[in-house]
Amino acid sequence: MAAVQGYDLIGDVHGCGKTLCALLEQMGYRKQSGVYQHKNRKVVFVGDIVDRGPNIRLALSVVREMVEQGHAHLIMGNHEYNVLAFCTPSRPGSRYPHLREHTSRNSFIVEETLKQFAPYPQEWRDHLAWFVTLPLYKEFEHFRAVHACWDDELIAEMQSTLGCNHMNEDFLHASMDRESFAGRLVDRLTRGTALKLPEGRSITAKDGFVRHFFRTKFWETEPKTYDEVVFQPDPLPEDIAPRAITDEDRAQLHYYSPAEKILFFGHYWMKGIPGPVTNNIACLDYSAVKYGRLVAYRMDSETHLDPNKFCWVRVDRIED
Repeated sequence: MAAVQGYDLIGDVHGCGKTLCALLEQMGYRKQSGVYQHKNRKVVFVGDIVDRGPNIRLALSVVREMVEQGHAHLIMGNHEYNVLAFCTPSRPGSRYPHLREHTSRNSFIVEETLKQFAPYPQEWRDHLAWFVTLPLYKEFEHFRAVHACWDDELIAEMQSTLGCNHMNEDFLHASMDRESFAGRLVDRLTRGTALKLPEGRSITAKDGFVRHFFRTKFWETEPKTYDEVVFQPDPLPEDIAPRAITDEDRAQLHYYSPAEKILFFGHYWMKGIPGPVTNNIACLDYSAVKYGRLVAYRMDSETHLDPNKFCWVRVDRIED
């Protein structure tokens, strides 16, 4: 294969397998020996291939074949992590049979994935074993990729303690304790930053789930109100949005400098026409599974994001 000259970063697929094939073909990837590939480019998937969509098995097979044949990288998303924990038995003495408790909410999230793989149990077990090996982040010469948030301090600690960018079985089990290093790292890299709503308030999101936290930006220099840091599809209640950020809140916020490498991530359910968040930050999740867009950015050696290098396929009814 010729030397790679560029990378194509692709956002959250969530089982939109047919749309993924359409996007790859639009970018000049062609199937050779059953695997999508490009003569001088590779894909970096930023995670969340599974759950929700109608063609999860197709999406996962396309991605895994590309990764294993050297034509792509896949970053672990929170949905790969969640379904892995949901299906992994706990060790003796644990309170629950599996690492992720089988509550109605947790079961609903992974329901479509488990249903689509039910006729293929060995194939699914093989995917679960593969998920453990997925990197939690990747750094390249000109850019970085993570599912939700880049944290230099936590990443440096992972490199010094594990010597790699992926978990192992012990790390997976340890990450169930959210206060542990493993738990904090996985939470930050795959779920991002969040603040607790004041006074015990909650938001009922569009997906029906009640949340007591809201997702936050990690690139604002001196935010003063909650509305300046919220980064999610669901708006804050009108009386909370203009409230001042407390010192306690500020201590929990994270900051990614404009002087750092270009950063790509997914996770946040964006809408509208894809474009940069800042000169060096791009979110590639544009709600594909909700009939939005499956988005890619065609990265070469630039040091600032170019709005003209985003491309996408409207999901519309391709998956039906």
